[in-house]
Amino acid sequence: MNERSHRGTIFLEDGEILSHEAHAGDQYVMRLRAPQCARRAKPGSFIHLRCDPGLPMRRPLSIMRTNPNASWIEILYKAIGTGTLALAKKSPGDHLSVLGPIGNPFRVSPERPCPLLIGGGVGIPPMIFLADALRRDNRFNPFAILGSEAPFPFQARPSQFMVSGLPADVIAAMPLLDDWGIPSRLASQQRYPGCFEGYVTTLARAWLQSLDDTVLAEVEIFSCGPHPMLEAVAELASDYGLPCQVSLEEFMACAVGGCAGCVVEVRTPAGPVMKRVCVDGPVFDAYQVF
Repeated sequence: MNERSHRGTIFLEDGEILSHEAHAGDQYVMRLRAPQCARRAKPGSFIHLRCDPGLPMRRPLSIMRTNPNASWIEILYKAIGTGTLALAKKSPGDHLSVLGPIGNPFRVSPERPCPLLIGGGVGIPPMIFLADALRRDNRFNPFAILGSEAPFPFQARPSQFMVSGLPADVIAAMPLLDDWGIPSRLASQQRYPGCFEGYVTTLARAWLQSLDDTVLAEVEIFSCGPHPMLEAVAELASDYGLPCQVSLEEFMACAVGGCAGCVVEVRTPAGPVMKRVCVDGPVFDAYQVF
């Protein structure tokens, strides 16, 4: 990526809160009017949000959905620190400074028409954004596995889709994905009804194991979540010889490539180099970072 290739693609907007819903586990879904960002964001993009005028440092938050025609973006976040706790107090009609869209997106390939989307915790939003894009392209047949140890920020329901290789009692799905025609399954160690009791990677392995070689050759893995989960996803992909893209989560100061506070080591043919998660990522080839 050229050092300045992201310039002219990131916009500063006065975002108006259109809706703000509270969910179990101190989780919130916020819809913001941000026309420039809504028109240009792609799955994997994020925003750098000023959570409150009294807090100078912005927070990076993944984009979960967009509606370019209606000029809104949607984010899912968990209130756990000073910034997000302040954000949780905001109401529809309030305005927030939005910087975005930022980052390189996921890249899908028609040669791999069976994407496996794996999201964990606050890594779920990029998977929803990617699923939304894939459902609009009839070349793809995605399957999503979502995991959380906090209550899911939606009311799970039995899936209308049968999925091979999974235990018969694992039937909980995300309603939005079900309505979009995308099969999904949920995993947790909290004994939520209908959910797989264990790791997302264990459930994903069971599904991959059930596929014949022809179908397996059509799978590519896309993932976002906590670092240990992404490491396990990369190992899973390696075991099956599958391409894999991951979206990394890092603390950021500027989020536009200036401070280099979010660098990670990336393997390249020329040797290891340091890349900025904000503008060189957040999406990377899993084999280059793990």
